Amino acid sequence: MATHVITGAGSGIGAAVARRLHARGDDLVLHARDAGRAKELAAQFPGAGTLVGDLSDPDKLSWAFGHQSLPSQVDSLLHIAGVVDLGPVGELTPKAWRHQLNVNLIAPAELTRHFLPQLRLAQGHVVFVNSGAGLSASPEWSAYAASKHGLKALADSLRQEEHANGVRVTSVYPGRTASAMQVKVHQQQGQEYDASRWIDPESVATTIVMALDLPRDAEVNDLTVRPGR
Repeated sequence: MATHVITGAGSGIGAAVARRLHARGDDLVLHARDAGRAKELAAQFPGAGTLVGDLSDPDKLSWAFGHQSLPSQVDSLLHIAGVVDLGPVGELTPKAWRHQLNVNLIAPAELTRHFLPQLRLAQGHVVFVNSGAGLSASPEWSAYAASKHGLKALADSLRQEEHANGVRVTSVYPGRTASAMQVKVHQQQGQEYDASRWIDPESVATTIVMALDLPRDAEVNDLTVRPGR
């Protein structure tokens, strides 16, 4: 039975992936930003473990994990949590830059560092849910895109570093997906939100689970998912 550590399992793509893996009987360790959120996730996914730490403050993750029991077995680490704050370069503050870089890039690097020993033992899999913005930056997306471009670099380097250890690394680049984040993006852009125009989180979850289940003789490095209508 595989054990998966998942960030962002409370909604959107993360919740869809967690539901798939939970339904088939895999073990889940779900990251939560605080104890209250951890309790909600434990109720949502009976039998799942939780791991508490604030991704917006990656300097304190090591301290937080030192006061909790980390899983001894980790078959996959799924980085799905993310934040977005749009704005032109001339108006984005250092606080907005730091928040997105911390949650979207530095925290995934720190989580990966903590779980690499278990992943090496299991010859496991690290999945980074990136974004179309990780491949091309648009106006007012500079900070978010920079964090996601950095996440691509992290994944590419990690893949080469850990190949000899049997650790697989996959980056998934979804287009706009119907989620709470997409609602926020539309609010920031002053646009009406229509979920039917965007990818269903379940469709992205299908691609992620496919990459996890791929036989050991192959590895999906980069996977781009775009709206089909």
